Amino acid sequence: MAKAVKSKETKTTAKAKTSKPIQRVLIAQPRPDNEKSPYFELEKKHGVTFDFKPFILVEGIPAKDFRKQKVEIPEYTAVIFNSRNAIDHFFRICDELRIKISPEMKYFCVAESIALYLQKFIVYRKRKIFYGEDGTINKMLEVIAKHKSKEKYLVPVNDICRNEILDCLNKNNLEYAEIMLYKTVVNDVKKELDLHPDMIVFFTPGGVKSLFENEPKFIQNGTLIGAFGPITTKAVEDAGLELHIKAPMPGSPSMVAALDVFLSNQKSKK
Repeated sequence: MAKAVKSKETKTTAKAKTSKPIQRVLIAQPRPDNEKSPYFELEKKHGVTFDFKPFILVEGIPAKDFRKQKVEIPEYTAVIFNSRNAIDHFFRICDELRIKISPEMKYFCVAESIALYLQKFIVYRKRKIFYGEDGTINKMLEVIAKHKSKEKYLVPVNDICRNEILDCLNKNNLEYAEIMLYKTVVNDVKKELDLHPDMIVFFTPGGVKSLFENEPKFIQNGTLIGAFGPITTKAVEDAGLELHIKAPMPGSPSMVAALDVFLSNQKSKK
């Protein structure tokens, strides 16, 4: 991944950088369909403008290409999810191939918010669903460790991101199969970047990659950065960007909650 071009301001404190009022926040996701979205409540509460634009587009792997991976989903007893995209495309493939998922299947999720997203596809209260207490991969891996001798794991991945979960499964000699279910392509966000947002919030490593694809000479220069999920956080840091907001965290299980806390703190400093 391209590295950010660091200006002399990079070493300054977050407090110095955030003294400017936050007016425009670019959310690297599609605009919510529901006008009652909590993002819009935050706009009113804090007097900011949220612009929505996905930095990447996700394309599902066709069923015929999935078959070439020669993975029989019913042979596995657990699946590990680190994103909503992974959940969407796992159940899409199962539906297209008419694969019946056992009620005994265990679901391990990196964060509670991702686990709750499973409600879109299964009866949540009747399934075996686990997630880390603080939304970090390490906590989720502690949960996995309690089941490690019993399970055969499926790990949905995309085309650009091998994750720490696979490294842990390898290190502990656990039985697993990684399955590619979707791929990402860079979206054109130059118009949105030209508006010079005060903050950019990322939800995937692909979004960080897209930033530098759209602006190869991007200089942070006071732009605040938020990241959802440990893998996205790592991508931001690996790119040489200074991170100001990360979620999930204790007390802030979602990015909306984290933004609310951050913006409230900024008001109190005025």
